[in-house]
Amino acid sequence: MGPTMLDADQCWRALAAHDSRFDGRFFVGVATTRIYCRPVCTVRTPRKRNCRFFPSAAAAEAQGFRPCLRCRPELAPGLAAVDANRRLAQAAAGLIEDGRLGADSRLPDLAGALGVTDRHLRRVFGQEFGVSPVEYAQTQRLLLAKRLLTDTAMPVIDVALASGFASLRRFNHLFRTRYRMAPGDLRRAAPALAREALAFDLAFRPPYDWEAMLDFLARRAISGVESVEGRRYLRTVRVERGGKVATGWISVAPSRKPRALSVTASASLAGALPAVLSRVKHLFDLACHPDEIASALGALGAAHPGLRLPGAFDGFEIAVRAILGQQVTVKAASTIAGRFARAFGEPVATPHGALTHLFPTAQAIAALDPPDIAAQGIVAARARAIAALAREAAAGRVALDPGADVDATLAALERIPGVGPWTAQYVAMRALAWPDAFPLPDVAVLKAMGERDARRAVALAEAWRPWRAYAVMHLWKSLEKSP
Repeated sequence: MGPTMLDADQCWRALAAHDSRFDGRFFVGVATTRIYCRPVCTVRTPRKRNCRFFPSAAAAEAQGFRPCLRCRPELAPGLAAVDANRRLAQAAAGLIEDGRLGADSRLPDLAGALGVTDRHLRRVFGQEFGVSPVEYAQTQRLLLAKRLLTDTAMPVIDVALASGFASLRRFNHLFRTRYRMAPGDLRRAAPALAREALAFDLAFRPPYDWEAMLDFLARRAISGVESVEGRRYLRTVRVERGGKVATGWISVAPSRKPRALSVTASASLAGALPAVLSRVKHLFDLACHPDEIASALGALGAAHPGLRLPGAFDGFEIAVRAILGQQVTVKAASTIAGRFARAFGEPVATPHGALTHLFPTAQAIAALDPPDIAAQGIVAARARAIAALAREAAAGRVALDPGADVDATLAALERIPGVGPWTAQYVAMRALAWPDAFPLPDVAVLKAMGERDARRAVALAEAWRPWRAYAVMHLWKSLEKSP
């Protein structure tokens, strides 16, 4: 069911069953209460004749509905998209969630970052979400503020600024107008919680194979930057927005609540929470629709139905890691990446002994000469490739985030000497969240497919479109071996 083609009967059946597969794919507004909910809400199911179905929270709020305080629409998982228009709309939504359409930015700037006109973006976005990008951004800011008021002890003025509002006055007015209560009233109505840290739950659609995700990340963890302790993933964080840089750390683990991950962020990241939470969602593939992927993969996906596509917190980091991983083992690449991070990254103080450095920025690496990079035990050809990648990324000629144009990014990457199709596709798979990426030639993929001819493997993989990247994860998992 696409979000812009809502079938009222299908939505009603999903609502009546509290079907978690549809969580985040639509919202239901109840005409008698003027409140909108997620389809998994545990309140008594309203009568069908009183229900109105919307493709997004913003569309519900645009019609005068306010969010439910029990199911909390701001916690709903996101959407995944593959076709061009839906991917463009989802990329724009991702950038908005990342804080890229705040009070001090304009729609033409957002459209320019996506390589389209603002008119085209408004049209495509409206078809997908039922509202304009500006209206969507306003709702996202309010829902983030609602989350911060409920889940943290941040002062109201800090909540307003962290949510992207230019002034406390504007925030108070819009919150009262939209939600019919003052921000302080919501804070007092929230349950008593321990609020010493910035802690949040991020929802997903089950099943979710957390152990497989954690194993994948643990084997590739960059020493000093990332660590896996027990069932918890930790990493250092650097976020730049509007000329301001926030640094700190995050911890991610399964939540005590069903169908959610628990995210803890250092207080130093309070001003960058939209970007931090957006990147966590991307890294852990929380917008995934397991049922759709299982249907496309058939027998291949049956053994591990909750397997996800690991994304990236930092696209440049993943691209460098991919180059370092060329023709070496996973363990060797991780060792070299850790040495690279300690040599060129900034030290950062954290309460976690394993987290000591921020991964270096593209700008920092672009200022180096290839021999400086090679001095860290990196093959000269790969050192030149990393230096060239850094220059392209620092200059904005190659984009390494989920909002990037896939074809343009693949072409830009493959123009870099030392970056071939396998590396480019792997970067698209993780940094760009491209679900149809298919990195070949890949020895493990060919072995799992029982093929020696890469061209024949590509032809056979057509059956898995548009989810070939997930097929790759299952093929790697079948051998318990991946690059």
